[in-house]
Amino acid sequence: MKAMQTMLGSVALSLVLATSLVTPALAQKTDKTSTAATADIDFGDDSSQWANDGECDDPRFTGEGSASELVDDDILKDATDCQAAFEAGTVTFEGEAATATTDAAPRTVDDIAFGDDSSDWANDGECDDPRFKGEGAATEQLTEDVMKDATDCKAAFEAGTVTLDEGFSVADIAIATPVDAIDFGDDSSEWAKDEECDDPRFVGAGAAAEQLDADILKDATDCRAAYEAGTVTLADEGDIPVTVSVDDIDFGDDTSEWANDGECDDPRFAGAGSATELLDADIGKDATDCQAALNAGTVSYVGEGGGSADIDYGDDSSEWANDGECDDPRFTGTGVAAEVLDQDIGKDATDCQAAVAAGTATYVGDSGAAATTPVAEFDYGSDWSEWANDGECDDLRFTGPGTDKKLLSDDMYGDATDCRELEAAGEVSIRTVWSPEYAAGAPYDSSDIDFGKNNSDYADDDQCDDPRFEGPGVAFTLLDSDLLNDAADCKTAYEAGTAVLREDA
Repeated sequence: MKAMQTMLGSVALSLVLATSLVTPALAQKTDKTSTAATADIDFGDDSSQWANDGECDDPRFTGEGSASELVDDDILKDATDCQAAFEAGTVTFEGEAATATTDAAPRTVDDIAFGDDSSDWANDGECDDPRFKGEGAATEQLTEDVMKDATDCKAAFEAGTVTLDEGFSVADIAIATPVDAIDFGDDSSEWAKDEECDDPRFVGAGAAAEQLDADILKDATDCRAAYEAGTVTLADEGDIPVTVSVDDIDFGDDTSEWANDGECDDPRFAGAGSATELLDADIGKDATDCQAALNAGTVSYVGEGGGSADIDYGDDSSEWANDGECDDPRFTGTGVAAEVLDQDIGKDATDCQAAVAAGTATYVGDSGAAATTPVAEFDYGSDWSEWANDGECDDLRFTGPGTDKKLLSDDMYGDATDCRELEAAGEVSIRTVWSPEYAAGAPYDSSDIDFGKNNSDYADDDQCDDPRFEGPGVAFTLLDSDLLNDAADCKTAYEAGTAVLREDA
């Protein structure tokens, strides 16, 4: 749902941006009355986003039948509306020259809509609005900061350290690879059309929190929509999981004692379709079951030595079994529940095995259980972030002078080396709520906090949506409208130690 809101927000942002950039151009229109006949005008096509809405959105036309906001991008792209309005006499044709932005007069401060200072990075001495380029602009710029760093950008523009990029488009930044160049696949994933992109080739706010190799090329509609909205981007080629074709795998034969029992007993495979107990003796000896499970997407091929044959996952007798999270305290990682109990050791087999197969859980052995070591080790992740190994910690779970200025949820668990080294040097520290020790100290007293009401559209979705909070129990996309409006979820997360009040709340 939030991915859709983000997409709609991007559309609105594009419109606001385009409007601010073309206003001077529209002001140059002449007052001449058009004498062109319908047959003389090339109305174009209906490829505009605003086509067939009853208003003429092509800025070559003016009159009461025209939309109040016109952008050059819609020239020749609203044929039906504009032809109808022209024939009805509610618009006149001003011609091509009326839409051209003159290059003779350079932009002045008065020509530019700088917006406001609502960016998180406003008033820091750098221009964070990606419409501007130059030495006075921030090194990293985000589309959500368009028109939200007015003071800094205006000062830089007046000082001549930035210029306005006349050709800037939100779509140009959000979409580096043309949509038509991407094979999105089909919608055969179990999670297709749920308004989140489940294909692990994509990363970003519009991507599902948990992604499986089995869903590569299987969530086309969601991923295409998110990509076009700029809420996901293609991961670097080196970060895209490599799938193994069924034709490339030697499944072996069916000589295992457990062959043809409906479960894959070969430890080279992992996932919900695998047997709870796997033995090396069954490698290559349960062909029929494993091939069927791989084709069904219930197991993935992890290869020789990459499986979990040595792990005794136990059974599914935990109260929290089969809830999509691994509740066994012998495991750590993003696929593991925030709270784990000794009593669940060896009792959440399906969830934990699936998490290991998906790469979201790591087996740390009995030493990771609360009985001997109450707190699991902190999971630094790996170095898959675009900004990994740049000397700054880009993981938002950290704070301190060694962190990058802009920390994005997309980079969580993706800058391990930088963050680990900077933490050792005392330049960064783990934010309280992300510390395993903090979660282990739950439950916490919430009696002194006003959680508000439960009026959010996202109330009771098991995530805290109130922007006053941060932590693993808090949604990544937060809206001001949800302030004090998700009481039940936020109270639960706070007491569980997966959310805390932000320092600036």
